[in-house]
Amino acid sequence: MAQSAMLVAALKQQLKAQSKTYAEVAKYLDLSEASVKRLFASGQFTLERLDKILEMLGMDIADLVAAAQKDRRQTERLTVEQEEQIAADLELLLVAVSVINGFTFADLLQQYRLDQHRLIQKLAQLDRLKMIDLLPGNRIKLRIAPNFRWLANGPIQRFFLEKVERDFFNSQFDRETEKLLVFNALCSASTNREIQARMELFIQDITDLVNKDRVLPIQERHGNTLVLALRQWQSALFRNYVRRET
Repeated sequence: MAQSAMLVAALKQQLKAQSKTYAEVAKYLDLSEASVKRLFASGQFTLERLDKILEMLGMDIADLVAAAQKDRRQTERLTVEQEEQIAADLELLLVAVSVINGFTFADLLQQYRLDQHRLIQKLAQLDRLKMIDLLPGNRIKLRIAPNFRWLANGPIQRFFLEKVERDFFNSQFDRETEKLLVFNALCSASTNREIQARMELFIQDITDLVNKDRVLPIQERHGNTLVLALRQWQSALFRNYVRRET
């Protein structure tokens, strides 16, 4: 969303918050109500008229900018319905994961078999989902927070488990760029919770490392996937050997 559109949207919100009508604005500006509606529809305000409306609301331009920024808080989680929309469209999922990882419009065209029209459609969908802003010149601005995560047991996570898990683990994990560690232990519930907390901190550390690479050209960055999992669990292979409590 362009910055001017952001300010107009914030202005509308402020009018609504103060229960001000277009008719009241029209009277204050000495215009017809129809003219005021056209102003808000087009977003073509003169500075003088913008100042007058802000005066009516008891605000200044700095207050309006702050309100616009607050309204554009970063997205930390999507809803189940939003994730379902992405998981149901493989091209949209591909583009979503790519832009999260810093792909530009040019990178997307270079890497994938999507023509410009199709790609713009997918980016526009992500814009509507508030994951990105699609700016003039097809520039992409992320709107997700640094701690953005897919929903636990949500549509994207289930998609990975159902569609990608077998392919992901179809490896000997013996290449220089691969590693598989399996660790088993007996521990208390409190230690289990502490391990989970440390897993979250580890992911944040990894995110910080990856973010340093965003300045590198796309040719020097390669897709990597890290899976961390923890369960109080015993393999079905051994379950029949365990004595049941009576």
